[in-house]
Amino acid sequence: MSALTDAVRAGRITDVANLLDGMTDGERRAFVPELRDLRKELRADRWSDRGRRALPSLHLAGAACQTGAAAVANWLAATDFAWSPAPAELLIDILSDRDLDWIADVTHRLARRPVSARVPYELMHGLVLLSACPVPVTDAYVRGWMTQISASWARVGSLADRLRPEPQLPELVASLFEIDELGSVFGWLAGDGPNSWQSSLTRLADEGTLDRAKLLDGCVSRLLRGGRPADVRPFLRLLQALAPTPREQRERIADWTALAADAVPPVAAYAQSLLAALAVTGELPHPRLAELSEAVLFRTEKTLVRAQLVLLGKVLTQDPTGADTLLPPLAQAFGHPDSQMQERAVKLVERHASRIGEPGMGDELLAAADQLSPALRTRVAEALGAAPERREEYEETLPPVPAPVRLAPTPGSPAEVAEEVGVLLAAVDDVTAFERTLDGLVRGAHSDPDALREALEPVVGRLPWYASGNVNVHYFHHHRHIETVLAALLNKGAPGSSSDPLSDAGCVHSPLGRAFNARVWEIARRIPADPPPFLLATPTWSSGLIDPEELVDRLAAYREADARVMGTDFAQALLRVRRQDRTAARAAAERAAVLGTPEGTRLAQWLTASDPALPQVRRRTDGPRILLESAELDSVQRDFPPEFHPLGRPVTVYADRWHCYHWDGDLRPHWAALSPEQPEPVMIRVLRDLSDTAVNSARGVAEILPRLAESAGEAGPALHLGLAYALGARHEEDRLSAVDALLVLAARGLLDAGRLGTDLGELVGTGAVKPSRLVESVRTAAAGGANATVWEILRHALPALLADQSGERPGTPPRGLADLLAVAADCAERTGARGELPHLAGTADRRGSSRLVSQARRLRSALAA
Repeated sequence: MSALTDAVRAGRITDVANLLDGMTDGERRAFVPELRDLRKELRADRWSDRGRRALPSLHLAGAACQTGAAAVANWLAATDFAWSPAPAELLIDILSDRDLDWIADVTHRLARRPVSARVPYELMHGLVLLSACPVPVTDAYVRGWMTQISASWARVGSLADRLRPEPQLPELVASLFEIDELGSVFGWLAGDGPNSWQSSLTRLADEGTLDRAKLLDGCVSRLLRGGRPADVRPFLRLLQALAPTPREQRERIADWTALAADAVPPVAAYAQSLLAALAVTGELPHPRLAELSEAVLFRTEKTLVRAQLVLLGKVLTQDPTGADTLLPPLAQAFGHPDSQMQERAVKLVERHASRIGEPGMGDELLAAADQLSPALRTRVAEALGAAPERREEYEETLPPVPAPVRLAPTPGSPAEVAEEVGVLLAAVDDVTAFERTLDGLVRGAHSDPDALREALEPVVGRLPWYASGNVNVHYFHHHRHIETVLAALLNKGAPGSSSDPLSDAGCVHSPLGRAFNARVWEIARRIPADPPPFLLATPTWSSGLIDPEELVDRLAAYREADARVMGTDFAQALLRVRRQDRTAARAAAERAAVLGTPEGTRLAQWLTASDPALPQVRRRTDGPRILLESAELDSVQRDFPPEFHPLGRPVTVYADRWHCYHWDGDLRPHWAALSPEQPEPVMIRVLRDLSDTAVNSARGVAEILPRLAESAGEAGPALHLGLAYALGARHEEDRLSAVDALLVLAARGLLDAGRLGTDLGELVGTGAVKPSRLVESVRTAAAGGANATVWEILRHALPALLADQSGERPGTPPRGLADLLAVAADCAERTGARGELPHLAGTADRRGSSRLVSQARRLRSALAA
């Protein structure tokens, strides 16, 4: 062992530096292979005392012995040394005898490393000073510079004092505006107040150390680029600290307009305020103000729209000659989702329409007025001197029901099956992809298992269990169900005779999980040695249904091949076969009866049996939740495998809820496809999950609702109650899924709006659903053409919410109630709804002109018109 290697292993870093100083370049290069071997050796011990002692010395020695700039940069930034590096001053000293251009090359290579590489700023900065190279304005270097400058505030003067002597300050400051995601660091370093970055940069601009115009341009360009609020907010604060002068404001009118149109709300509001000041003083031309108004009034943020409408009113009052230019942009506000903004815009038209001088300037407003309620539409027509339109009877225009799609043929060749498996493993699977791939694996195992295994090995070889010998397949649960079949096919292990060990966990989902898993596990047991020719339960349609004639053909093919039917696969096929088309079901039953097989006889009986009734349910409360309990279902208790019997057992609220292992949401679509013509039994068992979207802010659960709404079965109380929870969900994607399901049910004529509205009223009363969230859902549904449906829902929901808003001592209105009344009033005006709404008069008769009272009066007027 050489003296250098001995010193490195012992961690004597001073000795290592001394030994390296006395070596020639050739002698140093000779040690590189030995140092590389030592690095591999220490890789497994880098967290031990031995590793932490030796790694700094190895870091120093490797940097000194490498000759190429790329090799040295790679060694210096290697993750092996991230937590045990050599001191920066030693590294700089050991590299100081190299060529300056070479040092500059190493410096910039290090600076281009990602922040996660943890290259010390002290090292990069020291090499910059050593080589006198231009400062590298990269993410890692600039972050390090900012952190180092800010961290020393308690030791050396103010932040401005520490920034001032920086020789390359303009370049570094310019990089703040060019590097993405730097704003969050820029925001919290040095905090707020006179010693903040914003105040310090402003002070340096005022004294001439920094170019003020470049700072303003940098702020504007960064804000125009947009990004997360945390990345944008610090630059807005800097812009506000710079306080653009009137001249600077006038020079950047186009930039302020672009920010007001597209930036995040705080930035847009500031840009809007700058332009408003210019507009009020007459320094913003009317065409520019019209351009600004058209952009801002298109936005949905009420504060921005309200401020712009106020600004237009002021300008039109000061200069009535601008009506021809400034009134047409109000058409954008006619489409705002909030009726209050619409009414403000209509009032402006009424106030200033008489000043329109050029013929045809009001045509755009008349055309856009179609988005308004009939009452507001009439007011616009009267203000513009147009003939009031003849009111036609309202007709609901719901989106078309999504048509089921026939599944593509099962992949045939082993290569195609392997490709489908790769896609399924790489992404979240859906029902159709899973079923087609599962059928392809079974068919390939039956026809040419060796070719299929050969095609699968490159795809499955990267999975962690493949390299190990015999795999415990009980490891595969939830979204990894396809791997159970793959492991069995590749002779890595197959499940035993029992089903999923978690299937009897006792939670409410267990029957769904057990039925689904039982089929997968039986396929895995059969596929290594006795695979069937294909699967019986592969759906015909994307809805999960199987055409009855096709299922008879599959059973006939099994009989011809003398193949043994898998009980769970046949049971799943029975639950998926389409029976609602009674003519097709009877014709298929006659063919099935003559097959002469037990499965044919069972299928004939199933197809000719009466339609299953909805499960009997009763409502129970559990804290703020309303849940359902169901009685037993006989249809799956007889002549089904034991694993399917729990699907028909009673559901209780207080039991069947503990020790739940079904946390993976990827399984819910598969559960929904268990019985496509009977969504209610599935819905009852996922109802608590859906209640979590509103009560506990769970996310993504409601994606099951559109699938259940599109299923062929009847929508019962469980589906309506689950829909009510999701309409008040915490997250927008769940609310949108609920709206999709609502529109599908309404278009199919299966939505009981009264039941849904009553459920919503009760859930708001218990506190499970917040009206402020519900507003967004019903407003979106109404915008989708379901005004009559939404009114019918709110007609049954609002009385429960208005019950304590009347009388001498009304209660505090829940947040969002006024907006719900506004949506209800808008729907009533559009549909021509009439009649009494319980408790509405008590709210409308309250004193004052609050938004709640004014919307209650508006709704009362619409219902009494």
